[in-house]
Amino acid sequence: MSHPVRIAALYHFTRLEDPAAIRPELLALCEAQGIRGTLLLAREGINGTIAGPPDGVAAVLELIRQLPGCASLEAKFSQADAMPFNRMKVRLKKEIVTMGQPDLDPLEGVGTYVDPQDWNALISDPDTIVIDTRNDYEVQIGSFAGAIDPRTKSFREFPDWFRAKRAELEAEGRTPKIAMFCTGGIRCEKSTAFARAEGVEEVFHLKGGILKYLEEVPADDSLWQGECFVFDERVSVGHGLVQGTHALCRACRRPLSPPDQADARYEEGVSCPRCFDERSDEQRARYAERQRQERLAASRGEDHVGRREDAGKDG
Repeated sequence: MSHPVRIAALYHFTRLEDPAAIRPELLALCEAQGIRGTLLLAREGINGTIAGPPDGVAAVLELIRQLPGCASLEAKFSQADAMPFNRMKVRLKKEIVTMGQPDLDPLEGVGTYVDPQDWNALISDPDTIVIDTRNDYEVQIGSFAGAIDPRTKSFREFPDWFRAKRAELEAEGRTPKIAMFCTGGIRCEKSTAFARAEGVEEVFHLKGGILKYLEEVPADDSLWQGECFVFDERVSVGHGLVQGTHALCRACRRPLSPPDQADARYEEGVSCPRCFDERSDEQRARYAERQRQERLAASRGEDHVGRREDAGKDG
């Protein structure tokens, strides 16, 4: 089966002196090439996920690689039978992934990169503490065997959690190697730089993130358990980056397993078992009307303006 849509997930830390000056040309090229998705620009670099015709994606990546310090930018590719995004956005941000540490420079002192083929040996070492740097709803559907879940609701919470965890380990007299991972590698670039800035010496992270691991490591050799949440309409992927079994609750943005989708509290676009008790009847009525409008727009072949996208915000 041929896949007409190519998806490229990318990020690169570099110093962009004037991100606002880059935005118009980048957006214009994306629109001209039929590309949709989200790209974030900040003084610290670029981050995002785009999708469209293979030639169009290649043209956008060529332009991005011409930006200062971006010649070596790598993208992770996957395929889809249908466009996973509704529109194209190029947004200006203070950080391309928000940690809330304005003085942290990810270009200085990041941890040691570990290739997917070498990751199993590192995390199987009993002297290694393995930390999942993603948010709680992502960890919920899959992670590496034995990894610590910080139970953070956003990446901003990670620094405080890490300091507390480090103090706990030091109180036990332990100074272990630390291995961190995330979806595509961007949060690990920051989290390992943060750990190094805090004085931790032996810090490692999975090069290319979970997505690269699932792409390159055969399922029979894998230490990954479950599926990996992604920030587009696929919702989750498994080994070989094949689309997973999860859906997305449009009310609370949490991933839903097949049993969740079979639950009586699940109504597409309105509620799910995780948010049913968090919302009022009035809110659910509003979501139901939004869902009705989206269905009407879809039947007319249009994009509903109220539809939300989170692609590119994390990786």
